[in-house]
Amino acid sequence: MQFDIDRYFPDTSQESGDSGRASFEEKRPLYLAASKHFLTHYREEIKSVHRGGAAGTTVVKHITAMTDTLIRKLFRSITRDVAQPGRGREHLTLMAIGGYGRGELNPHSDIDLMFLYGGKDAARVEDIAQKLLYFLWDMRLDVGYSVRTLQDCVEMASSDLTVRTALLDSRVLAGSRVFFREFEKVMLTQILAKKSDSFIRDKVAELRKRREKYGSSVYLLEPNVKESEGGLRDLHTALWVMKIKYKVKDPKELVVKGILSEEELASYHEALSYLWRVRNELHFLAGRKNDQLTFEAQTELASFFGYEDSARTLAVEEFMRDYYLHANRVEHLASSLIARCMRKEEGAFKILGYFIRRPIGEGFYILKGELVIPDESVIEKEPARLMKIFEYAQKHGVEISVAVKSLIRKNLHLVNDKFRRSREVNQSFFAILRSDKGVPETLRLMHHLEFLNHFIPEFGHIYCKVQHDLYHIYTVDIHSLFAVEEIVKLLRGEHEKELPLLTSLARQVDKRELLLLAVLFHDIGKGEGGGHAEKGAAMMPTIARRMGLSKEDSERLEFLVRQHLLFAHIAQRRDLHDEKMIVQFARQMEKSENLKMLYLLTYADIRAVGTDVWTEWKARLLQELYEKAFNVLERGDFRLEAHSERVKKVKRKVVELLGDEYPAAAVREELRAMTIRHLLSNPAAVIAEHVKILHALEPGGVLTHVTHVQEGGYSTYSICTWDIPGLFSMITGVMAANGINILGAQIHTSSNGKVLDILQVNSPQGFMIIEESRWSRVDEDLRQVLTGKIRVASLVAKRQRPTLLTERPKPRFPSRVDIDNEVSSDYTVIDIYTHDKVGLLYRITSTLTDLGLYIGIAKISTKVDQVADVFYVKDIFGHKITSVERLEEIREKLRVAVEQPE
Repeated sequence: MQFDIDRYFPDTSQESGDSGRASFEEKRPLYLAASKHFLTHYREEIKSVHRGGAAGTTVVKHITAMTDTLIRKLFRSITRDVAQPGRGREHLTLMAIGGYGRGELNPHSDIDLMFLYGGKDAARVEDIAQKLLYFLWDMRLDVGYSVRTLQDCVEMASSDLTVRTALLDSRVLAGSRVFFREFEKVMLTQILAKKSDSFIRDKVAELRKRREKYGSSVYLLEPNVKESEGGLRDLHTALWVMKIKYKVKDPKELVVKGILSEEELASYHEALSYLWRVRNELHFLAGRKNDQLTFEAQTELASFFGYEDSARTLAVEEFMRDYYLHANRVEHLASSLIARCMRKEEGAFKILGYFIRRPIGEGFYILKGELVIPDESVIEKEPARLMKIFEYAQKHGVEISVAVKSLIRKNLHLVNDKFRRSREVNQSFFAILRSDKGVPETLRLMHHLEFLNHFIPEFGHIYCKVQHDLYHIYTVDIHSLFAVEEIVKLLRGEHEKELPLLTSLARQVDKRELLLLAVLFHDIGKGEGGGHAEKGAAMMPTIARRMGLSKEDSERLEFLVRQHLLFAHIAQRRDLHDEKMIVQFARQMEKSENLKMLYLLTYADIRAVGTDVWTEWKARLLQELYEKAFNVLERGDFRLEAHSERVKKVKRKVVELLGDEYPAAAVREELRAMTIRHLLSNPAAVIAEHVKILHALEPGGVLTHVTHVQEGGYSTYSICTWDIPGLFSMITGVMAANGINILGAQIHTSSNGKVLDILQVNSPQGFMIIEESRWSRVDEDLRQVLTGKIRVASLVAKRQRPTLLTERPKPRFPSRVDIDNEVSSDYTVIDIYTHDKVGLLYRITSTLTDLGLYIGIAKISTKVDQVADVFYVKDIFGHKITSVERLEEIREKLRVAVEQPE
């Protein structure tokens, strides 16, 4: 593309009265208009070329050339304007540095300039710099600049890594080229030659720090195309390190010197071009600099790259899968190049030969803390050694050298069906899983080198598989590997203090390798579309046969994968005080070993989703389910104990506990009015406290009490009052109006009309609310609502403000309302799945009230932006709802309620 700038600019020979040629300042308005027209026209042309399918490299070259053309034109106009008669060739050079110096401008990249001068006429140079910079800033370009002498460059580059790196990527835009060559010579002799080793160490350290900031995984769900692992910065760092190590300016020189192969250089440029194409579209979409692949941007880019939805997967998921595959290759390429530069000279090694290499068998050696293979042909002769590489590296606690990693990648074709069924290979794999050290690290390396996908092809179906939601932070495969790591942490005792039961159970598991396989495979069905638990379970017999597992182990593996969602579903979404349901769940488990392993798998699955997903509240629910189901399994006969006898025991104990404080008749009266569920779902000491509250309630009164559960990070808010229609809806409305998040709720309504509702609550950000003034306001609002002095709907409308939930687009899935009449003997159970929004729980409960339904039990669950709430309801006569028409009306009205905009 040719950039004809003169057609936009006024004739530079125009005169201006007595002064002769017009000055730059006089022509500035004309130049500004011309520059804007020039950029507007060519930006649109470049955008058309980009949207027409041009490579990232092509578009970047065009943007850089366009910018060069404009800046050179302006610089020459300004320097002519401030020229000093009689001076010879001056030492002033305008340089592009940083990304602009590399010639790598995207649509809204920063433009970094440096004015290099000889040290004289500083005021004039500053004048030139300011004229140019203010002009570019007036055009709303992001320009950074510096004015330096050669000595300034030496001093700053010596002490500042950022400056040193920026100057490494520099080129002439205008001015003295002779002076620029002098600059290059000074940089090479005084900075790069002296600081090469420290520069390489500093850049590698900077790379690690950046990954800590932007996420130390290629597979983050909203990666930064520039800064995240596998992004542009990885390639830049590799190039900087190689330039310093081998004293080259152009990457092509690395091929001439035999450092890089033609194939490697081509891979480098292909990687750059792809990432540039993604970044170009991100910039064009946003109309500004933007490097974050947000969920919204991912959807737009998937469409731009031509991906389409299919029956099995969304277009955006396919696009992101390809992006992660590419990022993985980028990370491997960059790491290989950097490692090559980090290696010490090998001459001494060649002289000493075997004296400095320690043989460890199979043709493998340990050299300088790395596993190396001098004779690479041993792999082709005996492919099983591919698995042995990982086993031996894990066993000896050493890294696998970059050369051996490349060897593994080159020989993945040897991992065929014969390899997968090999007894020797599978014994080696199980030795890795049984090891006390390095299990998650070894599996992650297998995954990174794409060996795991070849060894277990079914796992390849979830390789880089995206889950387009805000709940999961990582891709399916990485989530599974992190889940394995969570089990290993339990085995190591890392959570022994806060999770003693889970730690103990992990160490009791008979076959830890089977548990780790179940955790690794629990989401393997997600590569096949919906119903992933069943689809994953169907794969287990084939995988188990290939690995040589026994029939019993194969069946247990299949059971764990099929049921991996059940434990969390029951714990978080069903009434754990329903003995019939607990017995049914225990019967599904069949054996206590199945229950134990499923509990551990569920823990690992939740914990591996993200840092904030595992909470003390979930921990309590899961442990309660485990202990209740374990007790049933230990009892063995699956028979329910007689309610009547247990109820009598509880009542007698409560009367004894309160005997010195309250009249026995008054206590028995409160106990008689309580539901059997209330009496049997709490210890006698807790029931005694409930009796005290209920007994203290006066006619028309309201009693509230807050208890902070420090270790759980939530508070318990108890409300004791008299039953009125829509009571729970009023309570949820008051909570919503005061910005309080409900984690769980126990609703107890006695036959004498008294109600005791106990809520577990915290802030929407997950913090405990401890301000007394805030709770005083909640109490006051609740009294105002219950006494009819204010309508709860008005309170909600008045108090609610936009929250973080409204600040950025989120991936959306249709809301769903499921109704189950089988799971409970006494209630119709309504499951609601939707996206979170301000006041959602109040909308649901008020809709249930409007439908004339009584809420007996509520289970509240929110995963980042996804709500999964459950309500056990009856009609006004205390019966389950069985009419098909009535059930459809309930489903439709709830769906409309949850879909309403905020």
